[in-house]
Formats: sequence, structure tokens, C-alpha cells
Amino acid sequence: MTSYKDLGLVNTKEMFAKAVKGGYAIPAYNFNNMEQLQAIIKACVETKSPVILQVSKGARDYANINLLRNMARGATEYAKELGYEIPVVLHLDHGDSFETCKECIDNGFSSVMIDGSHFPYEENVALTKKVVEYAHKYDVTVEGELGVLAGIEDDVVAEHSTYTQPEEVIDFVSKTGVDSLAISIGTSHGANKFKPEQCTRNEKGVLIPPPLRFDILAEIEKQLPGFPIVLHGSSSVPQEYVEMINENGGKLTDSVGIPEEQLRQAAKSAVCKINIDSDGRLAMTGTIRKVLAEKPGEFDPRKYLGPAREALKVMYMHKNKNVLGSANQA
Repeated sequence: MTSYKDLGLVNTKEMFAKAVKGGYAIPAYNFNNMEQLQAIIKACVETKSPVILQVSKGARDYANINLLRNMARGATEYAKELGYEIPVVLHLDHGDSFETCKECIDNGFSSVMIDGSHFPYEENVALTKKVVEYAHKYDVTVEGELGVLAGIEDDVVAEHSTYTQPEEVIDFVSKTGVDSLAISIGTSHGANKFKPEQCTRNEKGVLIPPPLRFDILAEIEKQLPGFPIVLHGSSSVPQEYVEMINENGGKLTDSVGIPEEQLRQAAKSAVCKINIDSDGRLAMTGTIRKVLAEKPGEFDPRKYLGPAREALKVMYMHKNKNVLGSANQA
């Protein structure tokens, strides 16, 4: 058993309390490799932002849980080396079973999400409660989910979304004991979050998605005043990276994200954690494609991963400063 405290990590309890009170959201950035992790830590140190390092089931399969644990330890040391010690959480994104959550808790994760949203309500409650009871023995915080997000990201697949029912949230939180709650108000997983027929087009022909259901969020806040709320599927899908990918041999069609101004509005509420994965994938892939298109003879991974890392850092700094409001909150 490895305690996250021995790795220099923190759980989300104090972090979320400050965010709810301060009207900002903590960035929850997914990572799979060293370059992504370096970019996240550099961006958050330079903006003095707390951060949640998110690991999906796909990332665990790709990178190995022991390597990920030690990468997180390295991230906390790297932040100190860069000159500013920021609070860092290592979080399991979309845990699919008690066993998965337990393995992560036992291997130094400071926070886990158990996603039972695809089960009938009572099964979701029972599974979430079981994870909470184990996690809280080790001071690990737990995120649950009510409602279903549409879209595809790693092993999370849902064709249709189901909005969170505000009348269920008090019962769910009181029965499970979760520390935060992921809700469904119109965000969606992946880079193709909405079908074209669900969107309108602006004067430039860019697809504009339907607005988030802030009425549902307001009702949930009324039911659970001050309780930490989480938004998944919150990448904004920057069109400059979509275009960069397509101009350099890629084929991304109808890629639509959540407008940043809507995310900023959400961050000013009880939403204190906003998950961003696809934007990082787009920035990295677009930059790598551009470098290799311009220098087809390049074969040194550092020569294309380095620029990709820098693009990621710039994007994450923008998110912290202008979208989530987490800059200078470490």
C-alpha cells in the first residue's frame, strides 16, 4: 500500500472548498505521457494554479499504474524545482468498478471517481457507497456521477445523454457520502460532442452547440448549497488545432466543443472541477502533424514532441487564466 501523502500529493477536500468559495474551478487535465505531464506542471506553476492530474482507464493500460504513480511523485518534485509548490491531486477518471478504484487507492492515488451512472439508480448508490467507505479509510476523496454524458472518450461510450435530475442529488449524496458530484447539463465526451443538426452556424459557418443547462445547475446548487460539482466532457475543441490537423493530413469533421465563455460561467458557480482531455489531444496532434509536414525528414521524437509540449503549456496557461479562473489560487 502506497499513501498519496508519501508522494507529496493532496486530496481534493480543501482544494474544492476554496474553489467553491472563490468562484473558480480547478483544472483537471488528463495525461498519458511525460510531455503532457511536463506541460501541465509548467503551466500550473507559471500561473500558480492548483491542478488535478487525471488518469483514465485507457491511460492506466497505456502507461502502467506504477509508472503513473511515480510520475505523479516526480510532478510534485518538478513543481518545487520550477520554483513554486502547487497543490497536486492524482485522480482516477471514470473508475468502472470497486476493484479499479481500490487498486488506485492502494497505489497512491489521492482521489478516485467511481462512475456508476450507467447502472440503475440503486446500483449506482450501492457501488458508490462501497468505494467511499474504502477510500475514506485512507483519506482519499471520491467523485460520483448522476446523469449520463453522450460521446466517446477512451472506454467511456454513450450514444445519448441523460440530464441529471436535481430531485435525486440530495438522496444520492447523503446515501453515498461522496465528496463531489459529476453532473450532466449538456457537456459531452470527445472532440465531436454534437451532431451538426444539433448546432447552429455563426456568420463564419462555425458550428455553435446548444447552450449548457444552467437552469439544472442552479437547481442542483439550490438542493446542495456549497457542495462541489464537477463537469466532465468540457473541452472547447479549439478550431485552430482542428484546422492545423486537417491542413496537415488529418481528417476531423464537425468537431465541436463547449464555448469557453460558458465554462467560465460554470466555474463561477459551485462547479469547482472542470475536466479537459480532448483539447490536449488536439493541441499535441496538431503540432506534431505540422512539424512533420514541414520537416518530413525529421525522426528525432524530441524535435516534434518538444514543440507539442510547448503548445500544450500555452493552452493550459490560457485555460487557467481565462476560462477556469484558477490562476494565482495555488
